[in-house]
Amino acid sequence: MRKPEYRNAQWGLLQSDPENGRVTHSRFPEQFFIPGSTAKLFSVSGPWDTLGGGHRFETPVYAVGPRSGSTLDGDLALVAQGDLTMGGRTRPDGTVAFTDLDHTYANDFPGATLTPQDPLAGIDLIARQVRRSGITRVDGDVIVDDRLFRPEPVLDPTPTPLIINDNLIDLMTTPGDRAGAPVRLDWRPKVAPYRVTSTVKTVAAGKPTAIAVTASADGTRISLSGTIAAGSAPLLRVSPIADPAAFGRTALIEALERAGVEVTAEPTGPNPVAGLPGSYGKDDRVAVYTSPPYADYAELILKVSHNLGANLGICLMAVEAGSGQCMDGFPVLARFLDRAGVDREQVELLDGRGGNPVDRATPRAEVQMLTYWTRTPEARRFREALPVLGVDGLLADNCRDCPARGKVFAKTGAAVGLDALNDRLGAGAITIAGYLDRGDGRFDTFYVGVNGASTPTADPAGVLAIANDLAMISAYLQESAARGTDRGE
Repeated sequence: MRKPEYRNAQWGLLQSDPENGRVTHSRFPEQFFIPGSTAKLFSVSGPWDTLGGGHRFETPVYAVGPRSGSTLDGDLALVAQGDLTMGGRTRPDGTVAFTDLDHTYANDFPGATLTPQDPLAGIDLIARQVRRSGITRVDGDVIVDDRLFRPEPVLDPTPTPLIINDNLIDLMTTPGDRAGAPVRLDWRPKVAPYRVTSTVKTVAAGKPTAIAVTASADGTRISLSGTIAAGSAPLLRVSPIADPAAFGRTALIEALERAGVEVTAEPTGPNPVAGLPGSYGKDDRVAVYTSPPYADYAELILKVSHNLGANLGICLMAVEAGSGQCMDGFPVLARFLDRAGVDREQVELLDGRGGNPVDRATPRAEVQMLTYWTRTPEARRFREALPVLGVDGLLADNCRDCPARGKVFAKTGAAVGLDALNDRLGAGAITIAGYLDRGDGRFDTFYVGVNGASTPTADPAGVLAIANDLAMISAYLQESAARGTDRGE
């Protein structure tokens, strides 16, 4: 805490026993700190309580119009339900897959990787169900009904009712084996009219790797440029899907064709929402995709700090309150925090991810949120949904060989930007909050955060060094707490 990087910084610290409230360490526990992604402790807990950990999203498809034999003389409507992954991460056992550094961070940090699942898995399953329902031809249109809620630009990234592959195109570049050798480009999901071109060149081993991504205004024409060093690992980049509903419509039409269902409508173009009915008949449902339980999505959001998923939770709480305006999710979250025993005046939020300049939380409020979960039947499920020190998620690479490995369960957070004046990075916040395993099934709750730190240079490795300091502090706290339990203190 006395390193040069922290000379002008402010530290917050709180460690306590949730069973009796005894405080072990405390430093400015009721002072506002920028939370970074530890704000997700609130924005994930709210929808978990509102929806229920076992809630499954059911995305139906309706046949709107009369049938003539196997021909539908009308439209197919996929009614989006706010499913975060639509099967694109679902393993064969039904759980949700993730990597320690998620593809959503590929443009910001090196080392992001992909899960092996097909991003179009849910769409393909729906298409096969439509075929099994007896429909082999659609003479009308295919429409995505995305009226569940209205996208709210204040929430960045902005959730949409239909989400496929996190509303991203994955772009993987593999270098040649020597300078000048051709690079190999692969991308997914491949849906018309998206096209990807590359002018990336292989340079000599050890030379800089730098790949830039540009896209047309509608997102459908993507270009990669730059260099990649020979012999280096494949490099992942992503490009946003500008119109998720239109993308999903085309993806479904193409999936229907693969499943043996002919669609006469043009597969590309705007999503024709004007053709949607006011309601649907129960007997008109011809397909449905059922998601894993929300608790699995919560684990994904917490393990990899999934910003889109955290913001989506705000919209889902609004929907549960009967509103299509995402901002109406905040009063639902407020009422939950009141019931959970969190001093709401010690929390300020304008998104779910912890990235808005307004977002603030005190160490005490974060510990109160963590304490709430220890008193619920899902205490273990929530605790194990957090990154585990030295094991997985955003703590996978910290403290891999220390005694605290596997004994700290905590959400990390960061708010970082370029300090152009001094050619360095300003860490508005690096934070960590969660549980310390004391042994014998007992856990302390804790928060550690530093606001206003600086890195020596603009190299992102400096930020990782600060994050590692906080991870090591959590390790020291865990080791001390475990020794105290051993002594009966």
